[in-house]
Amino acid sequence: MRYVCLLVFLCVVTTTVSGEYSARVDVETGWLWVGRADVRIPGDEGTRFSFTGDLDADDTAYFRGRISWRPAPRHFLAVTAAPLEAEASGTLRRETLFVDTVFPADERVKANFQFNNYRLTYRYRLRETERLAFDLGGTLFVRDARVVLESDERRDSDYDLGLVPLLSFGVSWNIQPRTSVVLDGDALAAPQGRAFDVLLALEHHLREHLQLGAGYRILEGGADNDDVYTFAMFHHAAVYMGWLF
Repeated sequence: MRYVCLLVFLCVVTTTVSGEYSARVDVETGWLWVGRADVRIPGDEGTRFSFTGDLDADDTAYFRGRISWRPAPRHFLAVTAAPLEAEASGTLRRETLFVDTVFPADERVKANFQFNNYRLTYRYRLRETERLAFDLGGTLFVRDARVVLESDERRDSDYDLGLVPLLSFGVSWNIQPRTSVVLDGDALAAPQGRAFDVLLALEHHLREHLQLGAGYRILEGGADNDDVYTFAMFHHAAVYMGWLF
């Protein structure tokens, strides 16, 4: 509910500042499955375990939203709220040190991987033709992450809140007057870690102020240091609607 309230608030702000220029609200949902979620906390002394290798990860529905507007024809601004949560359960194969707690081998556990993220994006339109548009810019990526491991007897968790700068891009190729192929994402890799969130979709203009899209989204990344080792890959079968103002 708090994410819905946040999007409503951002929508009010957007329509206020956008003035005579176009604004758009996108609501995306679909099905999410875990391709990889490997954890070792602490990063230098903990025991590595996998949501998909050692445990059984659950598939789940997901939701995210974005509000964007163009204060000028070549400038693009957007705010995104993308909550994400994955769960897994199973029996540990070996004694596992997680944060400050040791979980014995053969103990039945549940694990939770939360990776909520919020973004402020700016892009500049580098190229625009009758069929092709290409925007490039940057994103301030706020990471609200938590990993929890628990059994009937023990529980521990690790929380991380951080700000990461990413490159941001958007490509739209009109294959028909009302239909486009869209490639949209944020990505960056560095020695400290990496993050990729990319959508490839087919988008159709249903009516004057309404667009419908469907495609595949991949969210992948992580970090490897003395404090934490976490690398995850989430696959999304995505559908979304965009309202234009």
